[in-house]
Amino acid sequence: MGAENETAVTEFILEGFSGLDQSLQLFLSLVLLLIYLTTVMGNATIIFLVCVDHRLQTPMYFFISNLSFLEIWFTSSTSIKLFVILSSGRRTISLSSCFAQCYFYSALGCTEFVLLVVMSFDRYVAICQPLHYAAIMKPQLCIHLVVATWVTGITLSSYHLVLLYKLTFCGSNKIHHFFCDNSPLFKLSCSDTSLLWKIDSVLLSLVILGSLCLTLVFYMGILFCILHLPAASGRKKAFTTCSSHLITLAIGYGSCIALYVRPSEDVSLETNRVVALLNTVLYPFLNPFIYSLRNKTVILALNEAIARATKQLFP
Repeated sequence: MGAENETAVTEFILEGFSGLDQSLQLFLSLVLLLIYLTTVMGNATIIFLVCVDHRLQTPMYFFISNLSFLEIWFTSSTSIKLFVILSSGRRTISLSSCFAQCYFYSALGCTEFVLLVVMSFDRYVAICQPLHYAAIMKPQLCIHLVVATWVTGITLSSYHLVLLYKLTFCGSNKIHHFFCDNSPLFKLSCSDTSLLWKIDSVLLSLVILGSLCLTLVFYMGILFCILHLPAASGRKKAFTTCSSHLITLAIGYGSCIALYVRPSEDVSLETNRVVALLNTVLYPFLNPFIYSLRNKTVILALNEAIARATKQLFP
């Protein structure tokens, strides 16, 4: 990091939601803690069940368990600091921690977008090519897809560190947000950020819109196949599953498009904060329920796991 960065600013102050009454902030911190713990426990439960129950050791649940693992870290990258801010009022964050938070938020977000494309491809093959599903989605291919997903997300986000390295901060150190994101950091910097705005906007638009287009292509193929299913019950079940998936995708992609696809300088920081809550808190909270915990096989596996644990504790 440049010397100018080090001597000018050593820490930032996160001022997101600082205008709220103290009692309201404390109440929101308890709500956030409840949502965060539910998110972590729900996703951790899915990972555990996929590991121990042979009925869930399929490509679909393998990808869902990876999504759950990713969601735990994604929501943790922002929610823990937000809880500290709301509950104790400690709003300071070091320069290196701020840059690290910005990078991990971006890297995990990009990885999730790529993983959603892989998951939609898996569902497309399962519904549209059921006889060839086992031959196509072999365990080795699934592992390669997940590894490629993580490598792609981490690599695409590496430019964040390059952009942040170019910034100098010589004035105010108050970030009007609840976590370190590119937009408030660019606005706070005393460097010329016009080129950085454009680079960041173009790259994020490519990641978000590119993955969205691929995901929609696969779901349109799924919809076409569903309409040609012979049994009405099969069509209803497939429609129900796909519609719930599309709801969560609408929240995730919608919030990110609102924040990052249009030129970031046009987005107010107030809008940025509110929409970011949907992306960092609500979306990870909904995913376990939408993708797994409403599924009869998962519920059966969960009930059996609880029964076994109860029998061991109270023989």
